[in-house]
Parts: sequence; structure tokens; C-alpha cells
Amino acid sequence: MATRISTFDDWVDLFHEWQKQIGVDLPEVTQYKFEAKYGQLKTTEIEFGDFAGERKWEKVLDIPDQRIRDALQNLIIYQGDTEFASVEQQRHLFAAAPSHYDRLALARVMTEEMRHGWQMCHLLINHFGHAGRIEAQKQLERRAFENKRLLGAFNDPVQNWIDFYTYTDFVDRDGKFQLTMLSYSAFAPLASSMIPMLKEESFHLGTGQDGLRRVIKAGKVPTAILQKYVNKWVPAAYDLFGVDHSSSAHWFYVWGLKGRFDEHANPNPANKEQLNEHSRNLYRQEVEQLLAQLNKLIPDDQPKLFAPDLRFNRRIGDHRNQPYNVSGELLSEEKYKQHLKDVLPNEDDQALLAQIFEEGKWVEEKKATTHAQ
Repeated sequence: MATRISTFDDWVDLFHEWQKQIGVDLPEVTQYKFEAKYGQLKTTEIEFGDFAGERKWEKVLDIPDQRIRDALQNLIIYQGDTEFASVEQQRHLFAAAPSHYDRLALARVMTEEMRHGWQMCHLLINHFGHAGRIEAQKQLERRAFENKRLLGAFNDPVQNWIDFYTYTDFVDRDGKFQLTMLSYSAFAPLASSMIPMLKEESFHLGTGQDGLRRVIKAGKVPTAILQKYVNKWVPAAYDLFGVDHSSSAHWFYVWGLKGRFDEHANPNPANKEQLNEHSRNLYRQEVEQLLAQLNKLIPDDQPKLFAPDLRFNRRIGDHRNQPYNVSGELLSEEKYKQHLKDVLPNEDDQALLAQIFEEGKWVEEKKATTHAQ
């Protein structure tokens, strides 16, 4: 995209070009009304950090320090990048949708993810001047399938519908955590952006959890294969919470840019040296509860689903590239390489799933009662 944008309308033209380039300019997508949405904040006061009690910032020029402005812009860039990346990851799934309901659900998930990226670019262009316009354009130039998205998990391929259900259940759930933490932001336009985004994100999470429920109810896909996809995506989501002992998370909190997931419910002072770990542990607890719900549907003679240990297959943080197995046991490098082959989806699993998909009725039927919008 050689064109340089000067207005939001210029960016919208590039957005439509991006849709065509990645192959999602389908009727279910193009009929969607893309727009920026802002919700009503519960408070106009900054809720935590050094500026707590002061009025939330409505404009970038209200922010008292250039370092805070730069950090805020960076948060918006990363959030937007994940939204566009997820669409690129899922772009090939339409042709293989197992039902009309699932095709409509996919269209809704993808269009809302696009809208969330649209929302972040609306902030960049309208609040951050020339630098914001450049970054908004870059959002549409990186490609997940070229390994150029900013966070590793958003370059990983989503190859089939088991991938999709697991991804939306667990990676989009990290999104719920991130959006919630940003909903407390001292920058009012960002905080108010999160309100409609969170409402839309809830459908994505429900699509994933309900999809896995329907797969288990149909009884065609072995639980052992489902576990491999849990093993693939849950550690990727662990990474999305950031490194351990993060100085960035520390300053995001001090500056009031990003709160704790349980900010309103937690009466204790924030441990600013372990903010990412705090969120990651809350996330894992939620994952365990979701898997426990699914396990109630699994026959007693089949293995139950479980959340991988926090140290398994990590790509960032204290446990980066450490040879821990899914249960948290430290292995030799040789045994670990074999372990990854055994517990992550492989070519044999893909072949078996392709056969199951071909036979049909591998996911419980569900009538399409919702529109893509």
C-alpha cells in the first residue's frame, strides 16, 4: 500500500483494499456497517495510579507527559494489530464452514474483529496526528500469514474449525481480559471504546465455548485431539499477557493507562511488579472453569480436558523455551522435542480431522437465528 493517508476517509479506502487483498470481501462482510462506537463511561475520574481522582483525559494534549502519550499510542497500536491479525488467521474458514449457522457466526466474529481494528485506527488518526496516521496505515500492511504481526500468537495459523472454536474460546478470552483492563484507562476515548467492544467480544467467546460443546456432544472428534488444540492455543494466550515482572505493565498502571482485570473487585493495592502474572493467573482459573464445564459432557471412558501448565511451550517470559511438559514436569531437551510432537496437533491429526469433516455430523447442529451483524 504505497498511498499515504491524510484523513480517516483515506484510511477507509485502504481498509477496503486490505479486505480484498486477504480475500474476505464476501457478501457477509461487505454488507456490515463499519463504524466507530463509543460507550458511556461510569466515571470521568481516573481510577488508579499517580493521577487517581483527576479528570480523565479527553485529548492527547491533556496528558501531562510525552512518555505517557507514547505509551498510550503503543497500547492502541498493539490492540489494533491483534484485531486485524485474527481476521487474517481465519480468512480461509468460510469455505469449510460445517453449517449455515457456523458461517454466519464466523462472519459476525470476523466483521466485529475488523470493527475493533477500525476503532483503534479511528483513535490513532483522530488523536495522534501524523504519527497516528502512519501507524494506522501500518495496521493494514502487516500480515499474519507473513509472520509480521506484532505478537507471536497472532501469526500462528488457524487451519480448521477445531482450531477456530479453540482459538475463539481461549485466545479471544485473553482479548476480553485486555479490553477490560483498557476500559479503566485514564484516556477517556480509549476507555469508552472498550464498552461496545466488550459487548461484541462476548459473542466471540460464546462461539468458541459453544462450538467445543457442540463438538463434544456430536462425539465424532476424539477428546485427545481436542486436548492438542487446547495445548496449542492456551499457552499462546498465556504469552499474550506479557513478560513476567514487566516494567511496561508497571508504568501503564502508574500512569493510569491500563488497570487490573479485577480492578473494581480487588480491594488490595496492586502489586505493580507482578501485574501480568496476576492477570495470567486469573485467566488460567477461568480456563479451568470452562474446561470443567466441557468435561461434564465427556463420557467417563474418555480422557478429560485440562489447562496446560503455565510453563509449557512458552515463547516469552521466565519460562521462554524451557522444556516443561503439559503437566509442568521439566524434561530433557530430547524428550521435550518428542513431547511437543505428541501433545500438539500434527499431520496425522489433521488427516484424521479431514476424514471426520468429510463424513459430516461432527458438530451438533444448531439453527441460524442470528445475523452476521
